[in-house]
Amino acid sequence: MDRSERQNDPIESQRLAQEGHQAQMWTALPGIVTGFDPVAMTVSVQPAVQGSVRDESGKSKNVQMPLLVDVPVVFVCGGGFSLTYPVKAGDEALVVFASRCIDGWWQGGESTPPPSGRMHDLSDGMAIIGPRSQAKKLDPPVDKENVQLRTDDGKATLTMKPDYTIETKNPQATVTLTPAGAITLEAAAQVTIKAPQITLEGNVTTTGAGGEAGTVQMKGTIALDGSLTSTGDQVAEGKSTAHHTHPGDSGGTTGEPK
Repeated sequence: MDRSERQNDPIESQRLAQEGHQAQMWTALPGIVTGFDPVAMTVSVQPAVQGSVRDESGKSKNVQMPLLVDVPVVFVCGGGFSLTYPVKAGDEALVVFASRCIDGWWQGGESTPPPSGRMHDLSDGMAIIGPRSQAKKLDPPVDKENVQLRTDDGKATLTMKPDYTIETKNPQATVTLTPAGAITLEAAAQVTIKAPQITLEGNVTTTGAGGEAGTVQMKGTIALDGSLTSTGDQVAEGKSTAHHTHPGDSGGTTGEPK
């Protein structure tokens, strides 16, 4: 005879009652994102662990859990700064369920009495994007020695090493910060910096690709408080500073500067 079928067994009855109570308490579940609202910063999530119900014959069967909607996303933030990323359908998440109704806090961001008496309910989840099943583990794998901000495929990485060296590798750019404080930015195509004003403090040296002679093109006015030195020619309004000539005092033209 199954334990649950025993009569007048107070211990078994208590156990069943506790299990029934626990079955209604939600703490955390892995899930799969089905949609993302970047304005409200919420996701819809399909729980990745199925539930269990009994049919008319009393047999248990597994069923899909209901879709969780309007689940707040937990982004890393604080002190006026936020790290955000584009959440996409198919991303895996951990949904953590609050012990009390979160609707009052969610709407006003203040301490308020819970508008509902529900506890550990599926309606009060918050989604942490990032837990990974083995089916979606990173490849290449996690760097076990350094901190990285990276794309999943490893084609773009920002690496911070314990010796304070920072390397960023990308099909477009590579940035390296050595312990001495030198920064190297390498780009396979182009690096663009946009700002109303850009200030460089320190000496500036430019070369072409591979350290060969290169060119610098600027539109507008250049104001220098110091010297400008180049191993190649400098051209201003179409006139070469290295190869220009002047009309001679006695006719003809002068030679190039020496």
